[in-house]
Amino acid sequence: MMEVAFIISSILLISYSLLAVYDGVYLHLYKYLLYQHKESRFEHFTHTIRAFLFTGILISLFINIENNDLFLFGCVLIVTDIITLLIDVYVEKDSRQFMGGLPRWEYMIHLFVNGFHFAAIAVFLVIKIDFDSKGIRLVKNFQQIESFGIFRFIAINLLPGAIVISLLHILVYSSKFKYYFNKIQLKCC
Repeated sequence: MMEVAFIISSILLISYSLLAVYDGVYLHLYKYLLYQHKESRFEHFTHTIRAFLFTGILISLFINIENNDLFLFGCVLIVTDIITLLIDVYVEKDSRQFMGGLPRWEYMIHLFVNGFHFAAIAVFLVIKIDFDSKGIRLVKNFQQIESFGIFRFIAINLLPGAIVISLLHILVYSSKFKYYFNKIQLKCC
């Protein structure tokens, strides 16, 4: 069962990451420039928090999977991520008034990206938490599971991109960076 669970979690993690780059970088930062519109700055702030939370979740849960202390910290990050997502969804209607509201197709992307994100976490929790007759126990050793290596390889290789995207969400607040970022955008379009 764990073999299949790691494969499913790997597929979900990759799917989430690909859609998150498209939605969070291309649409939010590049196409719609959410950070530049007064009414959408708070939404951009929630996206910034979630980008850093994902980086923390990636490190504490998916990469350091055998560290139970980090697992508990990761669980706190998951709860914080859920709360931040609820705030993001609540402000989104007002935030997107400058563009006539959130397009339906982007709303659908948000459903998929968050579905993949939380499904990857849920499958991981099934792998990590073991319920038996003695109670609840956190599984520590996954080395004997072949697909664990692939899962960990994927998580480790997603980390640099997660860090860059987190930093990019902050750098767009810098007028100097924004100037060069906008120049790149004008050359590409």
